Amino acid sequence: MTPFTFQTTPNVLFEPGAVRKLASIVSGLGASRVMLVTDRGVRGAGLTRDAEAGLAEAGLALTVFEDVAADPPSQVVEAAVARARDAGVELVLAIGGGSALDTAKLVAYLVPNDEPLEALYGVGLATRARLPLVLVPTTAGTGSEVTPIAIVTTPSTEKKGVVSPRLLPDWAVLDPELTLGLPPAVTAATGIDAMVHAIEAYTSRHRKNPLSDQLARQALALLAGSIRTACRDGRDLDARANMLLGSMLAGMAFANAPVAAVHALAYPIGALFHVPHGLSNALVLTGVVRFNLPEARSLYAELAPLLDPAAAGLAEDEAAERFLAALERLCRDCGVPASLAEVGITAGDLDRLAQDAMKQTRLLVNNPREATYGDVRAIYEAALLRNWTSVD
Repeated sequence: MTPFTFQTTPNVLFEPGAVRKLASIVSGLGASRVMLVTDRGVRGAGLTRDAEAGLAEAGLALTVFEDVAADPPSQVVEAAVARARDAGVELVLAIGGGSALDTAKLVAYLVPNDEPLEALYGVGLATRARLPLVLVPTTAGTGSEVTPIAIVTTPSTEKKGVVSPRLLPDWAVLDPELTLGLPPAVTAATGIDAMVHAIEAYTSRHRKNPLSDQLARQALALLAGSIRTACRDGRDLDARANMLLGSMLAGMAFANAPVAAVHALAYPIGALFHVPHGLSNALVLTGVVRFNLPEARSLYAELAPLLDPAAAGLAEDEAAERFLAALERLCRDCGVPASLAEVGITAGDLDRLAQDAMKQTRLLVNNPREATYGDVRAIYEAALLRNWTSVD
């Protein structure tokens, strides 16, 4: 058996109403001055209300940073760090989507360390101790609460990653009640993002291992089995719980068996056109899967019955094609835009997208099939005017 290493968040609380236990968790970590990292939409929707009330009742000093932006720009991260230092913060708590959680990870690391953010871009460069960190997701998508990764948008609009076990939080607190009522478009995009994590972890060229495989399979089963219901009925607690759990399990999987070309091609779409990350992934997912078929056919065939039970027992080639078809149907059923054109991208943008995607060497190296510039551009071109009308 091939040796492997597996790392994840040491403490996970998964429970409806779990957010009401945050004050106890924070107190248990020995902190009295807390920064809450969130965004105005999450706070305005009342999703931080119970946590803030509980922290106040416990006598803890709270500083709120609610200026998180999507695909967090480096200057937003730096502003949060400055605010935390001024307040003498001893613990960082994030409640929100992946951008809030990623911002909080970097704040917890940078506050006690005199290092510039740009010096941390890459793998294993953040090596010092950080502040205690508690992460609470409000979407079922990124799995950031159990990953050692934070993504930042640089001033040149390039997406950079900080990857280090130091970014794994002390606690991941998953409360499916916080995800009730998310709009169908957000539910679909974030849910497919989580499915991409599971699929790419299962097919990753590097560090794929028995634990990540089992987590990826369980995640994909939960997500595929619940995403349509969650999109139709945003108040279905069971569907929401399955989505949140599936997202976390997929996060654990790809934190140890890293993602690949889907993410590499998605990042420029988000950075250049401000398309949400989950939707960016969805727009290139089926194109990348089709490109990968020659090298990943057997693995896609293994996953196929999780999306289409009728694929069980089929020959490898047919099962792999069923897997691709099931992904296309799922995207259509959940209302995901079919083409890049639907998010404002034109043929004139394809060269820039392909050039920027090829810079994502950290991700492309994990893809089961090597991708050239021409391959990447062809995937974008195929996605430009694609439609779901031919999907049965």
